[in-house]
Amino acid sequence: MTSPLPAASLPDVSRDEWLLDPDVAFLNHGSFGAAPRAVLAEQERWRAAMERRPTHFMGDELPPALRAAAARLAAFVGARAEDLVFVENATGGCNTVLRSLRFAAGDEILVTDHGYPAVRKAAEYVAGRAGARVVEAAVPFPTEDSAQVVAAVSARLGPRTRLAIFDHITSPTAVIFPVRELTALCHAAGALVLIDGAHVPGMLSLDVPAIGPDWYTGNCHKWLMAPKGSAFLWAAPERQAETHPLVISHGFGGGFTAEFDWVGTRDPSAWLSVPAAIDFHGRLGGARLRERNVALARKQATLLADAWRTERGAPNALTGSMAAVRLPLCEPTTTERALDLRRKLFDDHRIEAPVNAFAGALWARISAHAYNRAEDYARLAAAFRP
Repeated sequence: MTSPLPAASLPDVSRDEWLLDPDVAFLNHGSFGAAPRAVLAEQERWRAAMERRPTHFMGDELPPALRAAAARLAAFVGARAEDLVFVENATGGCNTVLRSLRFAAGDEILVTDHGYPAVRKAAEYVAGRAGARVVEAAVPFPTEDSAQVVAAVSARLGPRTRLAIFDHITSPTAVIFPVRELTALCHAAGALVLIDGAHVPGMLSLDVPAIGPDWYTGNCHKWLMAPKGSAFLWAAPERQAETHPLVISHGFGGGFTAEFDWVGTRDPSAWLSVPAAIDFHGRLGGARLRERNVALARKQATLLADAWRTERGAPNALTGSMAAVRLPLCEPTTTERALDLRRKLFDDHRIEAPVNAFAGALWARISAHAYNRAEDYARLAAAFRP
């Protein structure tokens, strides 16, 4: 990543571009995102068009409009339009792949302990029905470098590994995984690879085919600021014939995009608004915005760790525009306690920031986006005293 440009080189962004509560320090863009007013207005325009002439819209306007939106998104992530389809979220994308594959007794699905819990449960469900099993690679945390991730995966990769699932950026710990190296490692062992890139579009520059996985799924409603329920699934050309949507409908047998583009009546406005989100992202600076957000997250994570006399979960090289910082607390590190602390932050301090229990400690996960300022993180620092 190049050195971030000074803030003066970016457009001046008002928090009023979003509907966010002005009294809340919103440090949790990573969970559900926040769509700006301009993108929400585009979504309403599409909804109005759909309701004005429902039959004509669904039958004649929607098919080319959906492919045009997919083509725009594909270009943004370095892919071909014919290799990309829309799904509601990255968890749905992972479920789509898991339910498309046929596992046999003795097969293994490799995950890491940093993986998204919902995807882990989906893998366990699919494995259990087939007599396969889920194998976990324990990645050290705090994570010092990419070599630790590769070593942990290599130690659990075996001849029975049918599929490996890796987060590109981990949700509970905010670590950037070396997905290109992990993909090559697994392919060399004969395993298929699914990358859960839920947090990547709009946070990091992305060239999906260059990573080399069999499947890649990512959310647009997080860092790209599209409306809720907009995500994509990319499949390598050689994997598309075996990849089917969770709902089989009229498009079955018509090819990869035909199967996914129509699975029945639903509201496609979030997907059709993705080009507007890409435009808004570009208006705020595009790559320069991404660099600014990463620099802000790294700086504020270090300041929080210094203020609390604790530590960050990962070095700058493995940190994007989210970061985990250990809280200065000596108490039970349970999921229930983490949830209590998150609620307390909101109720007592009007701060939105997730708290996660991981590796025997409690961690605050901060996010940095265009509307965040240094004072947001200062409020969080003051909420916990070492």
